Amino acid sequence: MNRGKAEGGQLADKDLRINEQIRVREVRLVDDQGEQKGIVPTLEAIKMARDLGLDLVEVAPQSVPPVCKLLNYGKFKFEQEKKIKESRKKIRVGELKEIRMQPKIAGHDLDFKSEHVREFLEAGFKVKVTIRFRGRELAHTEIGEQVLKRVLVKLEGYYIMEKTPSMEGRFMSMVLQPKASIIKKNAVPPADEPPEADDKE
Repeated sequence: MNRGKAEGGQLADKDLRINEQIRVREVRLVDDQGEQKGIVPTLEAIKMARDLGLDLVEVAPQSVPPVCKLLNYGKFKFEQEKKIKESRKKIRVGELKEIRMQPKIAGHDLDFKSEHVREFLEAGFKVKVTIRFRGRELAHTEIGEQVLKRVLVKLEGYYIMEKTPSMEGRFMSMVLQPKASIIKKNAVPPADEPPEADDKE
């Protein structure tokens, strides 16, 4: 058997059976070129797989008889896992996270928040960076714009600007999306921030 085969008689995958794990008497066979071979005795199909150095893999167990294909199971499983990872990545890239700041944010807090933005970008998320103005701060929105510029300096090389800084009521925000080159496959993003309490000013 090749390296892609299951060992010790255990199922190699919870949904797929291969070779001797296929207990039915006959199967509907698809060869390694994708051509339909009709209904074939299971033992004969297994022998055909071995002669080609491949596996007999049950790809549609719900069919009667089940559909089996001649293929390299190890390579097949690798490709399936790759597709799953890619689909998860695509779902994540469309998701938006938000990081909130105040215009008078302290330097170490700005560093901390910027690091969170970077981690979200590396995990494949879009990030909305928001400055919240309270009371008289609305008269000095340029301070918030300066904060956002400082964030961008700290994130140089990590982002593509999707939405430039703009005012929305009492908030100034910008939206960043990650550069494809910085997305890490197994990156663990930070926890989402709890919502801010409304102020009474």
